[in-house]
Amino acid sequence: MNWTASTAADNLSQEYLAEYCGLLACIRKDLLVVAKAETGIDGQQSADRVRRALHSIRGALFFGLVKISELAQEMEDSLAMMLSLQTVPRPYQIGILLRATDRLGELIERSGTSNDSDIAKIVSSVRSLNPNPSPGQSRLKDGSRLRILAVDDDRASLLILKTFLSRYGDCDVAVNGREAVEAFRSASERGQRYDLICMDIRMPEMDGREAVRQVRALEETDHISPTCGAKIIIMTAVDDMQEMIGCYEDFSDAYLIKPVSLASLLRHLKSHQLVV
Repeated sequence: MNWTASTAADNLSQEYLAEYCGLLACIRKDLLVVAKAETGIDGQQSADRVRRALHSIRGALFFGLVKISELAQEMEDSLAMMLSLQTVPRPYQIGILLRATDRLGELIERSGTSNDSDIAKIVSSVRSLNPNPSPGQSRLKDGSRLRILAVDDDRASLLILKTFLSRYGDCDVAVNGREAVEAFRSASERGQRYDLICMDIRMPEMDGREAVRQVRALEETDHISPTCGAKIIIMTAVDDMQEMIGCYEDFSDAYLIKPVSLASLLRHLKSHQLVV
């Protein structure tokens, strides 16, 4: 990467983190609302805002900020688990999440050295809230093949993507968001849920972001949280910070800028423990 490109990336990283540094106070406020033992809509909306903010902060991995992304993911997973039990989190659980929020703020403020930070203690505390982690690697453990959906309106790109992904599982294809949602719905009804979805954004009939929202809504109807649902990797030529932030807020799991190298895609599959 040349100096100009490196500087632009650094500036984008700082702009991205500044966007979410201001959200940390909102996360604290919403966590306190969740802690009030209220099962009404206010508590649900507050919990949803926290989950979306944490999921979006996980996008720091795009800039190589591993520790920030890791802590945000641990917090999101533990909160999702507690909410799935349909019980109000206890004060000590909220206390742990609040301390983790403070640590997350420290990492964001010192993002340049965040990857060298020791977060083992706070990660261990957050993980203690989630004694039953989601079985995200079940297919790897039982040896069965992944169920994959590749979505792109460019037929040549779609063929290359399917050829590559077919090494790791059974790969279906769709050429727009509408087809993708229908394929997802049909597979779910057959009890053959997708483990991975690679999604373009700019497509006819229905764009990728709307398709992601509808996929996550279908999972929610089946009481599946985004942390336990399909891993969704956005693969797009849209190099825009607000678009990327929006995709993470929609509970996408990664955002890759085209042209995407197959080696880079494979690294992401491994990071999500979809392949070994």
